[in-house]
Amino acid sequence: MIAKTLSALPYGFESSLIEVEGDKNQGLPAFNIVGMAKKTISEARERVKSALRASGFSFPTEKITLNLAPADLEKEGTSLDLPIAINLLILSGQLRQEDVENAAFAGELSLDGSLKPIRGAVNIAEAAKKAGLKSLFIPVANLDQARLISGLEIVGIDSLPQLFLHLKGEKTIQNPKSVVKNTETDVETLKFTDIKGQPLAKRALEIALAGHHNILLSGPPGTGKTALSKAALSLLPDLTRQELISVTKLYSLTEATGHISKKRPFRAPHHTSSLISLIGGGASAKPGEISLAHLGVLFLDELPEFKRDHLEALRQPLEDKTISISRANYKYTYPADFTLIATMNPCPCGYLGDLAHPCSCTEFQIKNYQRRISGPLLDRIDLFVEVSRVRTSELITAVNPVNSPDQSLDVVKNTIKGAISSQHSRYHNDTLYNASLSSAMIVKHIPLAPQVKRFLDQAATALDLSARSYFKIIKVARTIADLDNTSEVSKDHIKEALSFRRKTT
Repeated sequence: MIAKTLSALPYGFESSLIEVEGDKNQGLPAFNIVGMAKKTISEARERVKSALRASGFSFPTEKITLNLAPADLEKEGTSLDLPIAINLLILSGQLRQEDVENAAFAGELSLDGSLKPIRGAVNIAEAAKKAGLKSLFIPVANLDQARLISGLEIVGIDSLPQLFLHLKGEKTIQNPKSVVKNTETDVETLKFTDIKGQPLAKRALEIALAGHHNILLSGPPGTGKTALSKAALSLLPDLTRQELISVTKLYSLTEATGHISKKRPFRAPHHTSSLISLIGGGASAKPGEISLAHLGVLFLDELPEFKRDHLEALRQPLEDKTISISRANYKYTYPADFTLIATMNPCPCGYLGDLAHPCSCTEFQIKNYQRRISGPLLDRIDLFVEVSRVRTSELITAVNPVNSPDQSLDVVKNTIKGAISSQHSRYHNDTLYNASLSSAMIVKHIPLAPQVKRFLDQAATALDLSARSYFKIIKVARTIADLDNTSEVSKDHIKEALSFRRKTT
């Protein structure tokens, strides 16, 4: 007798349908699982046995062989516990094969037969939908996550007996509209209106967030670089539904919870973080900080303190907006479309150029410190801002006019939102921003008036701009024009973009 149940497993950002095939034969009692099952799945034999017996079901006494197809894919995780248990119930005659037609199952079983939350619930729901299945049975804790995928009946279950009665048609499961309380609290975060002075840095951060431009803030300690970067969180626009699904998919791969990520991520790894935690990888090839910052901000405080090989690993994701992690039998790809906000001191002591404190570093120390960040990485940063110290006499008096229409947080957020909308309309693509444009797309979508192009060409010659820097100025200027809600790039927009270029010595 052959029994079949369906499930799915995440492989990177995507997922694959898994077919559990069960065979019962005469012979000494045995329970074997084949199909490149790793340790967590091999251990499912004991969990499933205990769960079935604790739930009042009989366990087959014949020789049982379960095959996990496709057999050439490594299987890992605990979400196959439930489909294995259902398969055994079919083999033992307690369920019929017809009871599980057009359905997929995923869940981790406790020894008492209850269900625990799993990782990758959104990925599993996507795989079930692509396979044309009608329903998905999943732990009730993951119900809200799985419901993000429409066009599929999602049923949340608490225990194996509850699922059994539902499949037999004896007691239909009735799920509430929402089963997981939102754990995101409105923590009082630092806002731009709370920061005194620094109009240039604020303007640069507004441009960076509007066009997804990478930005580097440089200045002495205590000038507000970190505060400004964290305050950028208050300017991030809300996630669209598709973005919400992408962010939740990534976070569901890292922890077995039913949480839905409703806010744009702001990731701030410490400079002592390992390379794997930063870019992803490890035995299970999980997403790293650059992927968890997808559609949000990756904040690297004290950039030169990060190891050089860690920073160099960022070059490809900054360019391609994805990260690929290769293993012997599979290649995992995760999105990494984030805005980089980085800060640094100008020298080891931090006071180079500070009028209040003399610099104690030698010229060799200064150059050696600044060389920790390679030229190719700096080429991927669009905006460079030198943050100066706010005089102590102004810290109390230089309060931003919070109630002023042109300074209110809501106005700035709406301006950024409008600029993003303009970009999506111009490029007919909801995932494309000015910072990601190729040179060919710049020529196609950002025409410059003759006098504006003449001015830019003169500036490029005078400043000896490279081709990359030339196009970078156009992209930043286009974002500034979007913030001004104008269809054409003007000389003033070019001038402002030039003011944020990297100052070479």
